[in-house]
Amino acid sequence: MFHPISAFIAWRYSTAGKQNSFVSFINRFSVAGIALGLMALIVVVSVMNGFEAQLKARILGLVPHIVVSHSDNTNPMQLERLENVEMVSPFLEAQGVLQSKSGLRGVQVQGVLAEDMQNSVLDNSMQLGQLSSMTPGSFTVIISQSLGRQLQVGVGDKVRILMAGASVYTPFGRLPSQRLVTVAGVHNVGSRLDEKIIFMSLNDLKKMLRRSADSPADYRLFLNDAFAYQQTVMQLDEAGFESENWRTRQGPLFDAVKMEGNMMFLMLILIIAVAAFNIVSALVMVVSEKQGDIAILQTQGLSQAKLMAVFILNGVFNGVKGAAIGLILGVLIALELNTLLEWMGVSLALSADGAAVPVDIRVSQVAVYTLFSLLLCFLASLYPAMRAMRTQPATALQND
Repeated sequence: MFHPISAFIAWRYSTAGKQNSFVSFINRFSVAGIALGLMALIVVVSVMNGFEAQLKARILGLVPHIVVSHSDNTNPMQLERLENVEMVSPFLEAQGVLQSKSGLRGVQVQGVLAEDMQNSVLDNSMQLGQLSSMTPGSFTVIISQSLGRQLQVGVGDKVRILMAGASVYTPFGRLPSQRLVTVAGVHNVGSRLDEKIIFMSLNDLKKMLRRSADSPADYRLFLNDAFAYQQTVMQLDEAGFESENWRTRQGPLFDAVKMEGNMMFLMLILIIAVAAFNIVSALVMVVSEKQGDIAILQTQGLSQAKLMAVFILNGVFNGVKGAAIGLILGVLIALELNTLLEWMGVSLALSADGAAVPVDIRVSQVAVYTLFSLLLCFLASLYPAMRAMRTQPATALQND
């Protein structure tokens, strides 16, 4: 039966190790190291992806992706035609203080249209009440569960909003605009911004800011992908619009998360690299042990290129075995990570939906990491293969 001679000999060397138990041990150790490194890389990066996706959904679900300041030439229809823009909605925001009988908190008040917030992260995270109850003229607000707990208020309770930016002159001096409002709903997005942002009707906020109902508002742009905001901002700048995007406020947080993910990736890649270069020591010992075989193959007419391919393929076969094991274990553990943590009694509570750990396995990433592991194994095999190629048959046979 026909076999590619280099691959056939390499496969025999990689599977037969009983003649030298120490070489066999190093061989298996390098395979196990590659498998463990790739498995850890897949699991950790999948968790980091899930955490980043949860952070993106929680924080960027409340923070406007892009806010375009109103001007005389602002046209909502023109804004909707921009790249990556899903929807455009009138929007106002102001700083204020929310006061209850038990305390007060500084908050950011977002004036929105309830109908434009349907099927948003806010709408999907409502615990009590509905966004539709936030109608113009009702002076109702939507607060978070954590803020309601701090102020000890719930749906139907009255709270006072004070707006320092819309003060009025009275016989007692300059006083901030204030009004009693009713809590119409409670949400739980699970973001660190929950207790800092409240929502009320756009027209109600205009009244509190001493503006008329038909006064112009800014425009909030909902993007299909909040991370792909640069092209939209560039188009806004070219059109002469003044805008502010989420990076202004939340950029450092996402930069820190990205840097943490990159450092974790680097450390795990180094683990794979150490395991891959264990193949060097294993193959060098194989080359030393097989000096007689190499000499015989050379005298039988095996070319130097095919001889070199024997030991390169030997290392690649070990890499394939390690990568295959690591790939299967990594994907299985990532898919069943929450089950394993529950079985071990570990509770992390990082996910908004109640699961212990958010996991996002990306096929493209897994494929790249697996191919990178194989590349390291190939590079680690080059030196032993070149050393085997330089073997002198006469000297090797004389020694034997």
